[in-house]
Amino acid sequence: MKVLVFLGSVRDSTPPSPARLGERVALACVKHLEEHFTDLTVELIDPLDCPLDTIFKPHFSYHQSKVPEPLGTLATKIAQADAYVMVSPEYNHSMSPALANLLNHFGASLFSYKPSAIVTYSAGQWGGARAAVNMRTYLAELGCLPVSAMIHIPKAQTVFQQNGDFIAEQDSEQWQGYLGRTFKQLWWWAAATKQQRETFDPRKLVEDLKRDPSQRNAPNTPSS
Repeated sequence: MKVLVFLGSVRDSTPPSPARLGERVALACVKHLEEHFTDLTVELIDPLDCPLDTIFKPHFSYHQSKVPEPLGTLATKIAQADAYVMVSPEYNHSMSPALANLLNHFGASLFSYKPSAIVTYSAGQWGGARAAVNMRTYLAELGCLPVSAMIHIPKAQTVFQQNGDFIAEQDSEQWQGYLGRTFKQLWWWAAATKQQRETFDPRKLVEDLKRDPSQRNAPNTPSS
């Protein structure tokens, strides 16, 4: 199975650390998944590696022959993945603009019928937990429903090194158990939905809405 770990930050440094705080959290997620689930292939998606045009234009708005290569490559990876991990700091009680901007470039049909996991972090004491409330609604709309357990990491600069390893002073066994609660749920749902998609194509049951927004409208009711 394939898992994409999305890093929700484009900052090249994060106070109080000179390094990117979100990157070490995302790398820790990648390492945990690779070390504890031998049937997973895990890839980190860093928005700094995905150059986007200044003017917003999503992948599905391009003619198929004119899709920019970075968008087309990432769209293929999203479509082929079996699960997603969304790593985000908190901005005004919401998910990061960097993560929202990146994900908004792709239609929900690429993400749908697969699970996701929410990972939030902060340099302070709350661990970005309030952003997770917003993220649950957002990911449900994309169709990659988040598993019930979530990961919130306060003072992340005291938990992980720049390469994603635990800082020596931390109780790594407790942290592994904490991460594992969420990622075990993600693994279970990823396996279940992959098997079900292979057994029965969900798009034969519920058609993707790709033509125009009016496809979502309720039927017109007669006037009284």
